[in-house]
Amino acid sequence: MRIFTVDSFTDRPFRGNPAAVCLLDETVPDEWMQAVAAEMRHSETAFVLGRDQGPCSLRWFTPAVEVALCGHATLATAHVLYSLGESGRLEFDTKSGVLATEQADGGLIAMDFPAKQATPCPPPDGLVEALGVTPVWTGRSEFDLLVEVASAEEVRAADPDMARLAEVDARGVIVTASGAGTSADYVSRFFGPRVGVPEDPVTGSAHCVLAPHWSGRLGRDALVGEQVSSRGGTVRTTLRGDRVELAGHAVTIWSGELEV
Repeated sequence: MRIFTVDSFTDRPFRGNPAAVCLLDETVPDEWMQAVAAEMRHSETAFVLGRDQGPCSLRWFTPAVEVALCGHATLATAHVLYSLGESGRLEFDTKSGVLATEQADGGLIAMDFPAKQATPCPPPDGLVEALGVTPVWTGRSEFDLLVEVASAEEVRAADPDMARLAEVDARGVIVTASGAGTSADYVSRFFGPRVGVPEDPVTGSAHCVLAPHWSGRLGRDALVGEQVSSRGGTVRTTLRGDRVELAGHAVTIWSGELEV
């Protein structure tokens, strides 16, 4: 079975968010996929099955658990399939429903994802202490907590206590602020120690929450988000009702074959 490492949401190698993409020849046990993901040690490894049978199956595993939605590994998967000769609209059957991608000019790949609204809530016990930031707004989406702070500088300076943050009841915590003074409309970082990902470099699924949040704040459907991790990455978002288009570039780093 062929396997690839792809850097997503970047047009330069060794930036953005690396994901592994495994093209399955046959159905395999969940335990095997989890073991491969742990071996790869990327924040997510994508497993694709049934590419010649309509919407193919797409699943995502962190080194520790399976997740229900992952943007950067979907982008990586589409990039691999387009590089192997696929074209046009690709559809994937996932735990979050059917997701679709389209290839645009210049290698940009657009993904059709569900928008995830964050509902205002008080900060859960221990969250502020674990993050070491001062929230100006806190909300909860289907999977994650969203914490807005006053400035992009505060997002960049955040240095969470990962052990304490892993005790907070959420898949992950998104810290965000306006992009005022930067080239982006908003900036963010994503922390997921509870699912084995201390900091995710660029998180597509987080932008399913960030897009409606910042489109509401800024009054525009089309925005540019910068995830200001050490690797960094750019996600272009366009809100369309209860869906959001996430668009970005990707770069293949290496490919090979699994021998087990």
